[in-house]
Amino acid sequence: MDFGLLKTLCEIHAPSGNERAMHDFILDYVKINAGHWAVKPEVIYGDDFQDCIMLKFGKPTTAIFAHMDSIGFTVRYNDQLVPIGGPRAETGYKLVGVDARGPIECELFEDQGNVFYKFGRGIDRGTELVFECDFRETEDFVQSCYLDNRLGVMNALKVAETLKDGVIVFSCWEEHGGGAVPYLIKYMVEQWNVRQALISDITWVTDGVRHGEGVAISMRDKNIPRRAFIDKILGIAYESDIDFQLEVEGAGSSDGRELQLSPYPIDWCFIGAPEDHVHSPDEKVHKHDIDCMVAMYRELMDKL
Repeated sequence: MDFGLLKTLCEIHAPSGNERAMHDFILDYVKINAGHWAVKPEVIYGDDFQDCIMLKFGKPTTAIFAHMDSIGFTVRYNDQLVPIGGPRAETGYKLVGVDARGPIECELFEDQGNVFYKFGRGIDRGTELVFECDFRETEDFVQSCYLDNRLGVMNALKVAETLKDGVIVFSCWEEHGGGAVPYLIKYMVEQWNVRQALISDITWVTDGVRHGEGVAISMRDKNIPRRAFIDKILGIAYESDIDFQLEVEGAGSSDGRELQLSPYPIDWCFIGAPEDHVHSPDEKVHKHDIDCMVAMYRELMDKL
């Protein structure tokens, strides 16, 4: 697999609340590439959807949710930084952004639980800073900031190439508490009666989920999806020749939480490649697990 698209996605500045650059990139990507896909989708976006995007293919029964936003930091006062989501904050991390006076390349430092930046001038209040992207690729791994969730976005765009019936939803704010999914669900259910969803996101390497052993199918995290739907997914997965691992956790969350809390009866399951060095500039994912993630989504979207 060519990881040029993933590298480009990881370099886009799109922290929670400021996803516009990612929104514009995806719209341009679809415009350029959709003519070569199995089905050309209807593209739904605009003021009623803020910076979110939906791609509707054929007669959908299942949706893929991939959040576009990343973690980061907001400039406060007196050189202090406020986290966006839950980023790691270690002294020496390189941060980038732009304010009214130009581009910013600065360094983070932590002092007694507070986080600050070092830069040659003050940075405008409210400026978002993100990890500087250092995309690395070896024979077996890719490593970069923001594989969570630019890899989930890439997975959705790769699945779009062969998708005949389904919805792909690119959502916002997931890393900082959500908020976009409720109105996306409302539209999806009322327009197409779609009641099934797969969460295209990235999970963790743990003592039970390891690099190189396939995509992780999560049976639960902090939230518990409906077992009947999980069993339906596992039936398809076991009949395939795609490597996968079962994940069982008691913490962590995703767009699946908002699906479960919605007033609509929607089944969902989190399925994603595991990564190490979570929420840092050095997130690391095995290439085999990425291949398995794309293959599993294509299989499930065809058979659910």
